[in-house]
Amino acid sequence: MFRAEDFSWSAVPGQGRVVGRLTHRSGQTRFSCAGAGVVLTPETPWTRRRMTILYKSAERSALPAEEVRARTPSAPSGDYSAFVKRTVCDADSRFSFSGLANGAWYVITVGKPVAPATGDDIAVMRRIEIRGGRTVNVEL
Repeated sequence: MFRAEDFSWSAVPGQGRVVGRLTHRSGQTRFSCAGAGVVLTPETPWTRRRMTILYKSAERSALPAEEVRARTPSAPSGDYSAFVKRTVCDADSRFSFSGLANGAWYVITVGKPVAPATGDDIAVMRRIEIRGGRTVNVEL
């Protein structure tokens, strides 16, 4: 069940940072998130269930984006957008977030095939934890 109060910890400014890069490959195909959005979603019991439905995992996943989108109607709905952080991947598929509270978060983006440019877009998700206000380096 969606409960806004479960997200309150994530709205408190902190010293944590996430510095990341999409490095995903499938065989010879390399993926890029250049210009694509990256979302950082706080982990709560509700979002953990949602990730399990959408990505078939609550830890990490790389699945065809269409497959994830097809499962979206069955995932629980709720208005958690106020707690989601957003940024955009740069030309080198790098991204960062700062001012984050300690706790577990889900990093999510969509990569497009670039070399060779064949195949479907891939939705990539990974659970990370910020502890002690430190920087978390993440490769998706």
